[in-house]
Amino acid sequence: MSESRQEQDRMAENVSPNVECLSAGIIVVDHLCAPIDRLPRAGELIMTEELPLSIGGNAANISIDLARLGVSVGAVGCVGRDVFGQFALDTLRSGGVDVRAIRVHEQAPTSGTLILNVQGEDRRFIHCAGANAVLRVEDIPLERVLRARVFYVGGYLLMPALERPGALAGLFRQARGAGVTTMLDVVVPGAGDHWHKFVEVLRETDIFLPNADEAEVITGLSDPLAQAERFRDAGATTVVITRGDQGTLLVEPGRRIRAGTYPTQFVGGTGAGDAFDAGFIAGLLAGEDSVGCLRWGSALGASCVRSVSATGSVFDRQEALEFMAGHSLPMEVF
Repeated sequence: MSESRQEQDRMAENVSPNVECLSAGIIVVDHLCAPIDRLPRAGELIMTEELPLSIGGNAANISIDLARLGVSVGAVGCVGRDVFGQFALDTLRSGGVDVRAIRVHEQAPTSGTLILNVQGEDRRFIHCAGANAVLRVEDIPLERVLRARVFYVGGYLLMPALERPGALAGLFRQARGAGVTTMLDVVVPGAGDHWHKFVEVLRETDIFLPNADEAEVITGLSDPLAQAERFRDAGATTVVITRGDQGTLLVEPGRRIRAGTYPTQFVGGTGAGDAFDAGFIAGLLAGEDSVGCLRWGSALGASCVRSVSATGSVFDRQEALEFMAGHSLPMEVF
């Protein structure tokens, strides 16, 4: 038996097998700045009120947010054996996330993102893939996948070892065969021919959750409805296109739903898409239909943008319920 296989078996033996959601994908440590008036010129020093260090990456953010909602969740991914990897593990563990299926890599550093927030502008990112680049399908305990209710993979296109032909599609196929809902989200590293990486996996995806900018890069289409239909034609059962302050579009068999946004105070957008995903999953686990899932997702997304970090201001379950009871979400079914 190979060393990697032995390691995976040891992990499976030592990890509680039953979680409602297994969240796999990128785990990142975010280096953030509080909003500044403008970017510095070359050689110039600009002051900011805060430079926080925070957990980031789709899989980590989803896990933290779901645990805050009272959902049992396990995270799967890779970090380096360094101070940032320990920070990520400690943060997830203290947030109530099962971290025992996270692989600590001896050579690759923990992934990091430098996030620059400028008043009135979208965020700017500088990213190091680090250990996320070595995450393989073999690192994801199959028994845990098959015993979850939802299997979520986030950060697709930033994990080359996971994106080899047939790998994730095969895992999703096994999950669906066991009645597990498969969900996929992406992080697009820039322009390129990305479509070929989706041909197989979308056929096994129950819910696909890109934002409109990502969907445009992948499909070459600017209209969110056309984007969603392209992904549906490729095999995804339900497609949810998040559009920032313009709301959300959901396309599923026989129905399209256009949702607006909840009122909120905007400080920073980091993690808002992940918070939406977590809310959508929470609604799904609570037995909500697509309209209810959109309400949950939109509420969590609205709570997230009240701080610069990805998870710092996200609602807990009681806060989310009270917020949704006190606010209406514009919705059009067509």
